[in-house]
Amino acid sequence: MGSSSSPNRNGDDYQISETSHLELLSSVIPREENERVFLTHHFSHAFSGFSAMLTEREASALSGHDGVVSVFPNPTLQLHTTRSWDFLDSDLGMNNITSSAYRHLPIKSDDIIVGIIDTGIWPESPSFRDEGIGKIPSTWKGVCMEGPDFKKSNCNRKLIGARYYNNIQVTSSSGGNNLTLTKLGVTNNKGSPRDSVGHGTHTSSIAAGAIVNNASYYGLAKGIARGGSPSTRIAAYKTCSELGCSGATLLKAIDDAIKDGVHIISISIGLSSLFQSDFSKDPIAIGAFHAEQAGVMVVCSAGNDGPDPYTVVNTAPWIFTVAASNIDRNFLSTIVLGNGKIFQGIGINFSNLTRSKMYPLVLGDEVAAKFAPASEARNCYPGSLDYNKVAGKIVVCVNDDPSISRRIKKLVLQDAKAIGMILIDDEENQDVPFDADVFPFSEVTNLQGHQILHYINSTKNPTATILGTTEVTRYKPSPIVASFSSRGPSALTENILKPDVMAPGIGILAAMIPKSDEPGSVPLGEKPSPFGIRSGTSMACPHVTGAAAFIKSVHRMWTPSMIKSALMTTATEYNNLRKHVTNSSNFFANPHEMGVGEIDPLRALNPGLVFKTELQDYLKFLCYYGYSKKNIRSMSNTNFNCPKNSSEDLISNINYPSISIKTLSRHQRPKVVTRTVTNVGPTNATYIAKVQAPKGMVVKAVPNKLVFYGSIQKLSYQVSFYNNDATSGYKFGSITWLHGQHYVHTIFAVNTK
Repeated sequence: MGSSSSPNRNGDDYQISETSHLELLSSVIPREENERVFLTHHFSHAFSGFSAMLTEREASALSGHDGVVSVFPNPTLQLHTTRSWDFLDSDLGMNNITSSAYRHLPIKSDDIIVGIIDTGIWPESPSFRDEGIGKIPSTWKGVCMEGPDFKKSNCNRKLIGARYYNNIQVTSSSGGNNLTLTKLGVTNNKGSPRDSVGHGTHTSSIAAGAIVNNASYYGLAKGIARGGSPSTRIAAYKTCSELGCSGATLLKAIDDAIKDGVHIISISIGLSSLFQSDFSKDPIAIGAFHAEQAGVMVVCSAGNDGPDPYTVVNTAPWIFTVAASNIDRNFLSTIVLGNGKIFQGIGINFSNLTRSKMYPLVLGDEVAAKFAPASEARNCYPGSLDYNKVAGKIVVCVNDDPSISRRIKKLVLQDAKAIGMILIDDEENQDVPFDADVFPFSEVTNLQGHQILHYINSTKNPTATILGTTEVTRYKPSPIVASFSSRGPSALTENILKPDVMAPGIGILAAMIPKSDEPGSVPLGEKPSPFGIRSGTSMACPHVTGAAAFIKSVHRMWTPSMIKSALMTTATEYNNLRKHVTNSSNFFANPHEMGVGEIDPLRALNPGLVFKTELQDYLKFLCYYGYSKKNIRSMSNTNFNCPKNSSEDLISNINYPSISIKTLSRHQRPKVVTRTVTNVGPTNATYIAKVQAPKGMVVKAVPNKLVFYGSIQKLSYQVSFYNNDATSGYKFGSITWLHGQHYVHTIFAVNTK
């Protein structure tokens, strides 16, 4: 995937590029199959490339042509699925920085455009109204595509652009010579930017939704809904369906977004952590690299495959990678047993059950279908329960097998006419409330579950009821790292610390496509809600997108890496108890779980110093990673030469706002990395280094004082790491540069041997 020769290609150039790509295809496809000589997607704005139908043999032949950087199968990527902004702005110690302190700043966020690459958008949502927003910026070059259910009038001064793509997924047989064409998701073939899943609508409103008073999800999470930058413009790029996202289509959307004139691209999508590919075969990494070259920031979700290590995705250094946390709100679903005992479980349900009537309470294996294994019935597997025995009862299920989701268990019991479900699960998995609609549901810990099981086993006719959900506000501690949030280190390179930062991603209220009026999906007497509550790193990602748009609106000349640095070096590692952030297992969270910490958008407006990660840093990264000079030049459209010494361990030396070292053996010579900071605060300022080193390591910053004055606004320093007697494994610490109210916090991770 090479670089386009010019970021402003005219129509003739576009035609020449397309013709040359068709000629390239003709050279590898047999004449008798010339009907396959066509481009399913053509990329020509920010980079040069195409997608087409090829057998494995043809793809291999194509990869041998001069000028071809990479050829890879079209992957299917997965979606990473109110109060949160107020929580970030005030409840993490940020209330000492009042908004009045920033009233003098030239905030003009209605000139900022974010591109949301997702499942489309529901334009009628109140979050996309354009009241009070000025004319569409003259820099906008995009379109509002029409469809049977989407008109140009659906776009406005808030939603200024909408595109859709017909997803064609091409797969080959094991022999590599037979092709099968399949459509990836029926919804994408309706030809419309309209969202039929809800994911894109939700993420768009988190990033840049307008202010909506009295928003709620059927009374829950009631308050003011808003995006991180409420007057920022939105451009929606529909690339995904409920089945996933075509990599080629996603690349086309990135190419279009760059051409259209967006400032920030938000992608709550990623490859499976089990099948991570090389950067040169990852469509998000490829597209994001060219976006960075064009000055467009790309923010991505870290993935939902936690809590296992080495699961984080979207880990290229030019991508801003976001982990997920909770906020200070929780949703409780109360269980009342026949003996009067009360248990507070977790979950969202709009049950109309009351304390005045109790229902028979049974274990799943007590109502098992004939010949069904007891273990499957306990887990409420599909087909494992006797519907006649289940009907009219509250059933207790366990969660021994995570492959059977809470939603599947709920559907099994709902179909069997059960009254409700109590789910027993590990406490560390209970940070994400499940939305059961009107079906009575509550999730309890193993300890609570043990007491409920004891009641059932010691009572002749056990009964219970499940009450509707109540909301808990000012919940502590928060933030907590979400159990599902993918963890580092990166499987592709451990010399870059990933994820980068953490942001709210649990129980987030935002715009949603209205649910159908099917019985059980909407509370009795209610209309479908225009808002919904969802969880995932998909929700965390647009929080960072919104924060970045907010910073960009104040600092218009800041590059993507400067904005990224500001958000990273001002992030907090502390919760609303003023203690170190924990994970869902109640252990201190480390940087492989939360990156450098929870973002602090207001403090990031005035970071003092920033780390500028330049194109040269990224090109050196590619050299150190092992790419050839020829491919790097073709990819970047530069005459770049790799340094003579291009070993992998030098990746730690690129000018990144955090530091990661893959290996540091005991008593080996100190590992030294260099960083360069640019002063964006007072012209005359002196910063003093404060080092927090883990036990058994010696860490020094040289010099330990940085003095900025006059024209001296960029300075370098070195950090040396020596493993004196540290135990094996990753160790974490920090270097903080202090000046008055400024603290520039750099987290490091070192794997000691």
